[in-house]
Amino acid sequence: MNTADARKPLAGKIALVAGATRGAGRGIATMLGAAGATVVCTGRSTRGNPATAGRPETIEETAELVTAAGGIGVAIRVDHTIADEVRALFDRVERDFQRLDILVNDIWGGDELSEWGKPFWKLDPAKGLRMQELAVQTHILTARFGAPLMVRQKSGLIVEITDGMHLDYRGNLFYDLAKISAIRLAYAMAAELRRHKVVALALTPGFLRSEAMLDGFGVTEANWRDAIAKNPDFAESETPAYVGRAVVALATDPNVASKTGKVFSSWTLAREYGFHDSDGSQPDWGAYFERMVNDILDRGGPSNPYEEMRVWSRYEQIRGDRDKADEVARLAVALARAGVPIG
Repeated sequence: MNTADARKPLAGKIALVAGATRGAGRGIATMLGAAGATVVCTGRSTRGNPATAGRPETIEETAELVTAAGGIGVAIRVDHTIADEVRALFDRVERDFQRLDILVNDIWGGDELSEWGKPFWKLDPAKGLRMQELAVQTHILTARFGAPLMVRQKSGLIVEITDGMHLDYRGNLFYDLAKISAIRLAYAMAAELRRHKVVALALTPGFLRSEAMLDGFGVTEANWRDAIAKNPDFAESETPAYVGRAVVALATDPNVASKTGKVFSSWTLAREYGFHDSDGSQPDWGAYFERMVNDILDRGGPSNPYEEMRVWSRYEQIRGDRDKADEVARLAVALARAGVPIG
């Protein structure tokens, strides 16, 4: 491989990032562009017609970032809840590019619908079901109409973007259902795509410094560390480029088929493939979460519902791991003292 090829390992490849307007989707699209790919960037927010209240980002901006990074960015407005629009999208991809090598499902749209701090029997069912339409139905439709291009060419990679790697509860029933569904979609699609040499897997970022997260804490990418005082989790946060580099690493791995049907994280793949975030760091949300829970235990156990949920989440993550039996026992004791049933 010559030097130019090494810098652009995805040159000539066609990628589509569904939900590329902002956040992880924008980071993934941009990093695919930096690797030389042609990236179709889809979403609903276009210049002069924003689809998310209070957010200025557009798919045209993302496409321009892709091109500036070294790829070719193509912006196409699509409402992924409408089957006819999704079908037309992939008809256009087939017509314009004759192939599809990478499909990333990062459609979300659930932030305004999330009702944190409420039990499921007090949630607004209309909001919860709308979240499933935006974050699950869209993924199904996009994979349904994108996969045939890959099946025909006997190659391809489908990446389902989710939140978390485990079955532990994510703090809200409808949010939890949406995010675990992405993992199950990858698993089920992989079972049917294996014989066609198409890979499907799920991928989670860690604590993401998205545009909305930065704005919510009143900081920018230049001074994001100022937010650590408000939320210590920011110390282990990552830019959208980090999960973008994870997708590039997967897309350029000749042995990626060994990962089909499984779920991965930006931090575990960073260790495996050796990539770093845009500032040269290598955030590890998993290790940070483990340290945080152990700090709670060292202080005598959880002292509020937030800490209880994190201790319980850690317990659910490792309860079947024989190598962590001592930690499991310690977590169980702390939860029992806090009055949290563990079954």
